Amino acid sequence: MKIHLIGIGGIGVSALAQYYLAKGHQVSGSDLVASEITNDLKEKGIKIYIGNFAKNITKDFDLVVYSPAVKESNQEYKKAKHLKIKMQSYPEALGDLTREYYTIAISGAHGKSTTTAMTALILIEAGLDPTVVVGTKLKEFNNSNFRFGQSKILVIEACEYDASFLNYFPKIIVVTNIDKEHLDYFKTFTNVKKSFDKFIAKLPKDGHLIKDISLEHVDAVKIKKILKVPGDHNILNALNALQVARILNIPDSISLKALSGFNGTWRRFEEKNSKIKNLKIISDYAHHPNEILATFKAAREKYKKNKIGCIFQPHQHQRTHYLFNDFVKVFRNVPIDQIIITDIYDVTGRETKTINKGVSSEKLVKKINRKNVLYLPMDSLENYIKTNIKSGEVLIIMGAGDIFKLADRF
Repeated sequence: MKIHLIGIGGIGVSALAQYYLAKGHQVSGSDLVASEITNDLKEKGIKIYIGNFAKNITKDFDLVVYSPAVKESNQEYKKAKHLKIKMQSYPEALGDLTREYYTIAISGAHGKSTTTAMTALILIEAGLDPTVVVGTKLKEFNNSNFRFGQSKILVIEACEYDASFLNYFPKIIVVTNIDKEHLDYFKTFTNVKKSFDKFIAKLPKDGHLIKDISLEHVDAVKIKKILKVPGDHNILNALNALQVARILNIPDSISLKALSGFNGTWRRFEEKNSKIKNLKIISDYAHHPNEILATFKAAREKYKKNKIGCIFQPHQHQRTHYLFNDFVKVFRNVPIDQIIITDIYDVTGRETKTINKGVSSEKLVKKINRKNVLYLPMDSLENYIKTNIKSGEVLIIMGAGDIFKLADRF
């Protein structure tokens, strides 16, 4: 088949592109800007177009897959529609794969990527050779977000945004937690919970549900002793992965061996040695108040005596608007020495002009009203770090937008 993917630079769509390539299909894709992901795909043999243009779509395509962020006004989308080429959204296309495999779906507001990674590594250690679609890059996958396995087991990260996970047909569902997230789509927490109920209801009679894992679980102490990644939230992630392994009759000895070797994932408490002597930089994806709190607790747990600073890039105006008071509460009370909040990262296709005008990082900092919480624009951050951050300190560079590029520069 000849397959084209619109929005191929997205973390999910890019994994699906690699699956099609591994299956021997002719694959191409486009995105608005070049990125580390699109460059990696190009090196693997996928034809990449930068920019969405009608000319990229030709009548000989068998399938066009598009990111949920793509609008009907997109030139490639319109051209494919006009040519009557088969079209599927990313969740629809991934949903087709879940029907073909014994699918393990990792869902939840927080911890999906890490739990998916941990589960996958346990299954690999056990010799089950799964295919894996995860929302981050793993060193064990050669810095990829995808692994092609030869078995009929598929492990996927199942996102609730846009009710995407309702397209999937898993045999095992993990719900790491449910929180006030993606309220730009769901509007209320009640709607979030209803969506998870619908997802869980898709389990077949012989399916398995893992949820409500707590630190009171009998294996929590054992897990804490072996994990290299810090924080109670990672103990919970590991416990969820352990439960999946037990359903698949994998001995705990194999699971614990895999978990003890887990070194973390891209942008999830990713520790980097800086060019500045003895400065430890942590690149972290946290963008929800509860994720931020979990990361800060983990940092303070690991670096008890160090001065810890943070540069945070809020992700999406709508999230900042809906969770404004929650952000204020977290930043007022966290055990961090210095916090810089920079400009909000706009998410293409998911912002509204009304909310954009009503919320800003400056307003957030003013409301927090704490001496060690400051606003700085993006273009002044690099110089601030060079001037103010000293040897022996820990700096968390945090957010789900492009703030990770700042961490990479050091």
